[in-house]
Amino acid sequence: MAQQALPVREARLGRPRGTAGDGGARAALRWKGGGRGAGPVNGVALLLPEGGPAGVRRPSPLSALAVRRLAVRLAKAGRPEGLTAHVLRSRGGGGSDPSDHPARDATWALEEIVRRYGDVPVCLVGTGMGARAALHAAGHPAVHSVLAIAPWFPDPAPQDTAPDPVKQLIGRQVLLVHGTNDEHTDPDLSYRYAERAKKVNRDTCRFEVHSDGHSLHQHRAEVLALAADFMLGSLFSRDYARPVKDALAAPPPLGLRMPLASGFGASLRH
Repeated sequence: MAQQALPVREARLGRPRGTAGDGGARAALRWKGGGRGAGPVNGVALLLPEGGPAGVRRPSPLSALAVRRLAVRLAKAGRPEGLTAHVLRSRGGGGSDPSDHPARDATWALEEIVRRYGDVPVCLVGTGMGARAALHAAGHPAVHSVLAIAPWFPDPAPQDTAPDPVKQLIGRQVLLVHGTNDEHTDPDLSYRYAERAKKVNRDTCRFEVHSDGHSLHQHRAEVLALAADFMLGSLFSRDYARPVKDALAAPPPLGLRMPLASGFGASLRH
């Protein structure tokens, strides 16, 4: 029996969280224009979920839930600054082709953000394959920063295959974070990518979460605090926490193997 083809599923933005609240895009546009009782949208965090394996499978419910929780945390941290957070509901897909669905969907979402909110800075936040898509889409003019959490990269091919590009990161603030015990996405591959990125863009750093796995469950509080600190600093020119400053300033390998200390963020006030 022939396998039935899945229907094509278009990408779309989840409801806005933060300044735009639950009122949807029309409310966000009204507030941007100075609607009564609400502040402007001054920045956007666009979150790209984990995604499924190669093909057109949708992101798993668990990965979607995890990224929604992160969106809530970032929206709360950025609310005083006028941040809105959206989760991209992608068509799925992945694989070794940089032009596959996740990166194309991210570019579409960035255009949609510009249409809705105008000229506001965007922080791309991705996990797994979504992190790779975020890095690929970083060349869009609206993107000011990229946070790649446990990013997935394909294994190096024996033939002459071009590596993932890094020039699109020039002029952006870039942070990668990876668990050293990740069995789903190779932390060594993310280090190699960060090493190449650092050569063309000095504002690149990478944190290692020692003994943690792909979901970074053991140090979830520290990872969430790191994400919020980086987003606020890169979009709204807040001072970074000292470890982030040090990681950005340090040459390789130190700035690309910065340990995420237990308790990071416990004394920060966002």
